[in-house]
Amino acid sequence: MSLFVYGLGTSVPDHTMDQSEALHLAAGVLGPDETQLRLLKAIYRRAGVQKRHTCVPHETGFEWAKLPATTSDEQTTRRGASTRVRMELYEEHAAPQAVSAASKALEAAECPASDITHLVTISCTGFSAPGVDAALIHQLRLSPQVERVHVGFMGCHASINGLRVASALAASSDRNKVLMCAVELCSLHYFFDWVPDKWVSNALFADGAAALICGSTRSESASWRVLATGSCMLPDSSDAMSWQLGDYGFEMSLCTTVPNRIEKSLRPWLTSWLDRQGLGLADIAHWAIHPGGPRIVAAVEQALELPREATGASREILGEFGNMSSPTILFIAQRLLEQGVQGPCVMIAFGPGLIAEAALIEFSGHEVT
Repeated sequence: MSLFVYGLGTSVPDHTMDQSEALHLAAGVLGPDETQLRLLKAIYRRAGVQKRHTCVPHETGFEWAKLPATTSDEQTTRRGASTRVRMELYEEHAAPQAVSAASKALEAAECPASDITHLVTISCTGFSAPGVDAALIHQLRLSPQVERVHVGFMGCHASINGLRVASALAASSDRNKVLMCAVELCSLHYFFDWVPDKWVSNALFADGAAALICGSTRSESASWRVLATGSCMLPDSSDAMSWQLGDYGFEMSLCTTVPNRIEKSLRPWLTSWLDRQGLGLADIAHWAIHPGGPRIVAAVEQALELPREATGASREILGEFGNMSSPTILFIAQRLLEQGVQGPCVMIAFGPGLIAEAALIEFSGHEVT
């Protein structure tokens, strides 16, 4: 496997929210008592996020909180907007972010849109058809005969799955050029009830898109290449993380034991996988760890005995952009490119299952400006 990346582009929506505004929204929506407010403040303080971008202004959350609640014999439940309303917003806002990121990737690669033979789209936060793929074809003026694949509902590790798909498509001909684009609007699935585990997600998630142009032909302008990918369902962890469609948005369940399970199970699999690539942990110069949250990053550090500085780019992206799900790992790659790094790097991300995905990549040392 050798997939060369010729250009990378990212995009975020214009609306921003710093963590103090996010906490204000959470407190305003919940109306917590003193004990709940203390816990809420701790959740947002520990999230590692300073700012995030959202496709709608954060005031929309206050408006959704005013919608009628559902009352049962036992409790009153605030739901926010219906999944239909949230999907209408996804249809409105996902395509512009995808087009923006893809345009930047084409420009960075100096690749005419007409050269794109295959299109891989990635998203887990919305559905529409015709959707993001059709918008990319129309607005970028790709060939109407471009061949499409969608990687859907796979969560935070989906871009690594996308790289695996792109590599297979590119390998079928040295003339093939693949546009891969990941777009997520996580903010549309804001949760409105007092369930602390779900408020951890509210404190972390954000919106963004990332795209890359790639192929199987070696090029001096290629700033990095993918050498191998690997996947492992961690043992006894099927209940640790899930992503379900609900009547009021998509609902994430994240068990508090996820970091411990990663710390326990990651190293044996990863070292075995690297050994099959002829490498050991000490041979890896750089690490791109998907920042599902600070505890996830810390768990990987502990499992692999990495110094904190090894995950600096991951923590920086989490702080500046939040967890954008699938595009996030490509934002981290872009940050490393901006630093002009070179040598082998391992990408790691986790998703429902609990499944770990990894990619072995090699940076060529070209600095991105």
